[in-house]
Amino acid sequence: MSDPLILLAHGSRDPRWRAPFDALADSLSSRLEAPLRLAYMELCDPSLEHVAAELAEAGYARTDVLPLFFAAGRHLREDVPHQIEALHEKHRTLTIELLAPVGEHPAFVDALTSIIEGRTGHAHPS
Repeated sequence: MSDPLILLAHGSRDPRWRAPFDALADSLSSRLEAPLRLAYMELCDPSLEHVAAELAEAGYARTDVLPLFFAAGRHLREDVPHQIEALHEKHRTLTIELLAPVGEHPAFVDALTSIIEGRTGHAHPS
């Protein structure tokens, strides 16, 4: 059984806001062998707490949380680690590892560079 991956987004009360995250999760789910779940830190469902409970109940021993954030601000330095600590206390059989946000990954920077260069039509010569 492959370890699942939780994509963590901030959350919003605006239902239109979450559409790109739902589309991303749907697209990735069909491409990955590992189970993929989308969770929100606050303001919409499913919450990180709900997804962690589902995974623990399904018998998974560990999962990674990949924040869909550009940078690690207060939420990722304080709020989410506290949430994960509380989840570990509640679901002792489930190890949850918080990964660096996508914005810190070199591949993300490369992808964003390609998008920007393609948009402006001013590709930098390599």
